[in-house]
Amino acid sequence: MNHMKPTPHDAAPLHVTGAARYIDDIPMPKNALSLAFGLSDVAHGKITAMDLDVVRNANGVVSVITADDLPAGNDVSPSVHDEPLLATRTVHYIGQPIFLVIADTHLNARKAARLGKVDIKPLTPILSIDDAIAADSKFEDPIQFLKGEPESALKSAPHQISGSIEIGGQEHFYLEGQAASALPQENGDMLVHSSTQHPTEVQHKVAESLGLPFNAVRVETRRMGGGFGGKESQANALACACAVAARITNRPCKMRYDRDDDMIITGKRHDFRIDYQVGFDDNGKLQSVMMQHFVRCGWAQDLSLPVADRAMLHSDNAYHLPHAKIVSHRLKTNTQSATAYRGFGGPQGVVVIERVIDQIAHHLRRDPLEIRRANFYQNGQTTPYQMTIEDSVIAPLVDQLEQRSNYTKRRAEIDAENRANPDAVLKRGIALTPVKFGISFTLTHLNQAGALVHIYADGSVHLNHGGTEMGQGLFTKVAQVAAREFGLPLDMIKITASDTAKVPNTSATAASSGSDLNGMAVRDACQTLKARIVAFFAIHFETDAAVEFVDGMVRAGSHEMTFADAASLAYQNRISLSATGFYATPKIKWDRMAGRGRPFFYFAYGAAVTEVVVDTLTGENRILRTDILHDVGASLNPAIDIGQIEGGYVQGAGWLTTEELVWDEKGNLRTHAPSTYKIPACSDRPRIFNVELFENENTQDTIYRSKAVGEPPFMLGISAFHALSHAVGYSGDTEIYPNINAPATAEELLRSVYRNADGTDAF
Repeated sequence: MNHMKPTPHDAAPLHVTGAARYIDDIPMPKNALSLAFGLSDVAHGKITAMDLDVVRNANGVVSVITADDLPAGNDVSPSVHDEPLLATRTVHYIGQPIFLVIADTHLNARKAARLGKVDIKPLTPILSIDDAIAADSKFEDPIQFLKGEPESALKSAPHQISGSIEIGGQEHFYLEGQAASALPQENGDMLVHSSTQHPTEVQHKVAESLGLPFNAVRVETRRMGGGFGGKESQANALACACAVAARITNRPCKMRYDRDDDMIITGKRHDFRIDYQVGFDDNGKLQSVMMQHFVRCGWAQDLSLPVADRAMLHSDNAYHLPHAKIVSHRLKTNTQSATAYRGFGGPQGVVVIERVIDQIAHHLRRDPLEIRRANFYQNGQTTPYQMTIEDSVIAPLVDQLEQRSNYTKRRAEIDAENRANPDAVLKRGIALTPVKFGISFTLTHLNQAGALVHIYADGSVHLNHGGTEMGQGLFTKVAQVAAREFGLPLDMIKITASDTAKVPNTSATAASSGSDLNGMAVRDACQTLKARIVAFFAIHFETDAAVEFVDGMVRAGSHEMTFADAASLAYQNRISLSATGFYATPKIKWDRMAGRGRPFFYFAYGAAVTEVVVDTLTGENRILRTDILHDVGASLNPAIDIGQIEGGYVQGAGWLTTEELVWDEKGNLRTHAPSTYKIPACSDRPRIFNVELFENENTQDTIYRSKAVGEPPFMLGISAFHALSHAVGYSGDTEIYPNINAPATAEELLRSVYRNADGTDAF
């Protein structure tokens, strides 16, 4: 029985009927309270006085907490304890929590939080990349990858180009906002429900905030309504606030951010400026690549260092860089603390090398696909961080996509049409871009997972693992693993909420590792249980025949019974039917300071062709057609994988086209609601959208030779960015490279149209 097939998401009927239970849907006891933060309205300053009496006397308020009232720790950082739950003497960004209101209702808590009078003596804020560079405001000294002799190779190259690109951040815009609740238990223990990708980290931070050992805090997460990295560390504050409030009041407490508060308080994708110098030959083959990454990290460290590392690690994308120097500056600013976001810095690294390839093609008057092919990795070549490429399939994958999408003919037709109609208002563009994405946490010890599997006496199976479900279908895939191992129908497998009391010491569901890690851990537990049954059968039936678990039956030679009967028989003979499983990713070793090693177990590959049209009078644009061929190895569930690819592409295209974060000169985030921040709507998807899976098996021993699918497709949206550049390049002087910054909003495209018309930024 092959369970690796297109099976519906386990909670799909609940999602579409509204019956799926999220944190805010969990019934709370009658005496439960609601919370809200009082926020800083100054980007950087010293707190000189606080008058919260009017807050305490507001309707429905039970208590108001400041940093001085906290029972133990005052930190919600995932890294270096630099992020207080409540501000102490200094505020570092507009939206930083200063005090906590506990009230009888959510609305009363929010209203009261607005009444606080906090006197703040302003200090000069550092808001931009330029501000941070000028002030030398940073989290660590620059990190460098060095391969070969890039300076001398640049000087000797027949051609050189240089440039700079600004890459904007991105709001996660999970449909379910941040939310948590805490219920006091016996002996001071705490039960926390959290919309988090990292229940173990929430457990640790709550325990620290209460002065308890980890075993006194239990964190449960059944599902999130989206995460995208925004709930990897940002859920900590709400969970700690609820736990502290529950301790102080001895009543259950719940907290959820309204959308505006969520966007103002929480971190975003890191925005980058990347400068580059590149040398290449007459065929466009790269000879030297030198890059400087300037990363705006926000006010606290959060996960910025590994995010910036991964951007460096993906600055090659699918291309061999024989001589390379990549330097990364991690800048500290008085803005929201930027955090994990799908791709975790990788997309920013990929954007710049794709810009380089595109600009080389423009310089040489060649199709960018020719330049891409000339530089694709071949197995045996090494990355800028000295990892040998062993599994590249990018060349045959791109060949297939080119043929299936009819790319070459379509590009020739578009070029001919644009040249023949120089004054046309509407310009079409097309681009094919690849992706090579490394799979593993770059912090090596996170590459581990646990599982707990029970077989009940009636043959039904109950399992838990360390991953969290955020709509991506992880629970369905892992259930399929158990079903395949036991030879059972999927409806005999039940996965319940992620729970730190069942599977301890878990890693975040991030780095596209959910299925890889947890699938293998569940398989390990299942194989332990099968081995016990096999050993029991050998003694009980006095046979050395191989035991098969297939089609709901257990067979040992001439002996055959249903799985349920086998489970019952094993139970009656006192065979343990519960087992833990564990998996640790092999082969990986990484020295981040030296910039050398094998940080990834393997790579996932893919490519996309996108065709667009741009109105050169307004900058308005549409994606007309997208063709994708993506490598997920031997797919665990093709339906779920294709859904992830489609969603990743649209989210990636949104980041690079419509999603623009704007701060004013005081540090206020002006785009803090869907009225001003534009995520792609259903109508923004490609009119023609063709997605196929590349036939391939992982060369590494992953779960059934599958590959991760969560993050890699996000970077396929870069093809839309370069298709827009192609179109705009025909809007005026075709000798001028468009140099579009990201996001390529209508305004940014119009600026490029003006630049191409007269070489200035008059718009």
